[in-house]
Amino acid sequence: MTERDTFKPRARLLQQLGDQLIGTPRLAVFELVKNAYDADASYVRVKIRGIGTKEPRISVRDDGFGMSPEIVRNIWLVIAHDHKEKQLQKRARTLKGRLPLGSKGLGRLSVHKLGNKIEMITRAVDKQEVVVRIDWNAMMAHEFLEDAKVDIEVRTPLVFTGASTGTRIRISELREIHWTRGEVRRLYRQITSISSPFGKESRADFVASLEVPDFPQWIENLPDPVELLKRAPWKYSFHFDGTNFSYKYDFKKIPGIGREARHVEENDVRLLVPPSENDDDDPLFSGKAQGTTLRKVIADQGMLKGVGPVSGEFFVFDLTPKITAKIGESSFIKDFLDENGGIRVYRDGIRVYDYGERNNDWLGLDLKRVNNPTKGLSRNIVVGHISINQEDSSGLVEKSNREGFIENAAYDSLRRIVLGAIDPLQREREVDRKAIRELLGDIQDPETKSIMEPVAKLRLIASKNHLSGQIDPLLDRIEYEYSSMKERLLSTGISGTSLAVVFHEIEQGIQSLYRNLEGHPEMDGVAEQVKEMMRLLDGFSDLLRKKDRKPVDLRSLVKRARDLNRIRFRHHSVRLECPAVEDDAPSVTVSCSFGLTLGAITNVIDNAIFWMRTRWPEEEGESGRAIYMNIESDFDGGPAIVIADTGPGFQDAPAELVRPFYSRRPEGMGMGLYYANMVMELNDGALVFPEASETDVPDVYDGAVVALRFSPQED
Repeated sequence: MTERDTFKPRARLLQQLGDQLIGTPRLAVFELVKNAYDADASYVRVKIRGIGTKEPRISVRDDGFGMSPEIVRNIWLVIAHDHKEKQLQKRARTLKGRLPLGSKGLGRLSVHKLGNKIEMITRAVDKQEVVVRIDWNAMMAHEFLEDAKVDIEVRTPLVFTGASTGTRIRISELREIHWTRGEVRRLYRQITSISSPFGKESRADFVASLEVPDFPQWIENLPDPVELLKRAPWKYSFHFDGTNFSYKYDFKKIPGIGREARHVEENDVRLLVPPSENDDDDPLFSGKAQGTTLRKVIADQGMLKGVGPVSGEFFVFDLTPKITAKIGESSFIKDFLDENGGIRVYRDGIRVYDYGERNNDWLGLDLKRVNNPTKGLSRNIVVGHISINQEDSSGLVEKSNREGFIENAAYDSLRRIVLGAIDPLQREREVDRKAIRELLGDIQDPETKSIMEPVAKLRLIASKNHLSGQIDPLLDRIEYEYSSMKERLLSTGISGTSLAVVFHEIEQGIQSLYRNLEGHPEMDGVAEQVKEMMRLLDGFSDLLRKKDRKPVDLRSLVKRARDLNRIRFRHHSVRLECPAVEDDAPSVTVSCSFGLTLGAITNVIDNAIFWMRTRWPEEEGESGRAIYMNIESDFDGGPAIVIADTGPGFQDAPAELVRPFYSRRPEGMGMGLYYANMVMELNDGALVFPEASETDVPDVYDGAVVALRFSPQED
């Protein structure tokens, strides 16, 4: 006989859900503040009393539209009720024009996260006052939730008298009784940051406050963010609507430093974005349309699906002692940045937690600064915000634990758009920083890095895969050769930047090897990769000792470059024209390092492919991407390999193009052309950027032209 039955949740379920879905007590309070916003409140006051005693308590009061007895019974007491989700789907705004921040019906679990005794008093317009009392000590005595009753009293208003409405929640027998000064200050910053303090995005119609009557000094004299932000030397704002990208950059003159203020403004320009870090095999990013979006390097309307228009504003500091000394109150600013540094996200002017918190570097700024120290922004020198609107950002779904968005395709697009949008800030800021360093006499080579850290990570994963016996001896040799070469480079006066290039190339190889070991390690392939890194180091070492320069037929070099990049050409729909490899092409011999010169050519090709993708975006139909690669036997006094493309061409002077760490590519290291230039100098040649008219390049190749010119072979 078949019987039908129902689930029987235990009485403790609500507290367990609160624990699992709401990360911390601070976040639980934050959720109650968000509920006040959804209720159209103009203010919400949070009070914590009894700190330092065994009976601390929390109260949250707002002047929102409150709840009637029917709403309390039929909605508030129904876990996961979808009334807010329906409101959001209908785009039904409140009288103050708000759309709900919550939609899952789980925010009310915050009260159960905080304490065992809960009293809620609420009143809707022209209604009686409703009092709800919950005692978890009594409720837990029952086995099942259906038997654990909640006390509801409907009465003549005693708290919200006259025409007033709102909700007051008091929570006692707190489950976390140790509220320290640091925790309270963090809660204060969290609550008061719920409304954006930034310009047009600020909400004067909603004010959140925290009071600590027993320890008022804990939150007194905290810095005013608006006043401190006025001291930032750099300010940057942008807006992207899917068609047009515009930005404003301002450098404010620093007292005592002779660098004048500078303003840069661009309107209706293309927004270049970094490639996605996600795989289109991932089910969250699958489908033809998503795959195309992942490959895009120019943001368009398609990237804003489920995201909507994106804008942002950033205030950037410089913590270099010589600069902070000129601004004044350096320790005060540093402390402020330690607590407030980062990039927050606001939706309809209300903060999405926990973007911009110390432990959430959601854009990876700190890691990128490690890889590119002169260009990058780190979290602790920038205070910024990203603004989106609730109506157009349905694809950005908050996680159940209220700590950011689900990392789906819409989130991936938002992240790439923001990273692309801040690239002009980083580039323009470096122009001013370089000038300031020169004025302060503070020009130095970038600090030479050690490969010990990436090698140590590699040893760890090799051990995990039981490959230490085979891998460790090879890694020992890489470390030894790198250290030896570092000493030779520095002893001969070659800049630390040159060593940074070598480090970059070796680190790239180590990262590739690490990925292979993480996946499906096969010893033959792993060993070959390690040997390839050894050959690279040997090539640099021998070239520095002038040992590796041997007679090379440029045709074989070009043919090898073509073969190495054949798959990339096909993948990116690039047509290659290469007369140098034809059977009747003349032979031209030069003295150079075959391996390093091949790397220089590959870097030039890599640049060409990226920039052609900006002129010829991913789309259906025939691609206009094409590369021309040929040998000219006499180019400006010597033979040369000439590479031209159909991209947008160069925007900068040659000296800028080969400057280390300078790049217009989003997330670009700025090492590719510097590397190529260094290799050609070590080959006693040069990297040249001629006009197309100075070469034999066909007219169709109207983009960038690069020539790797060699010294003529001596007879």
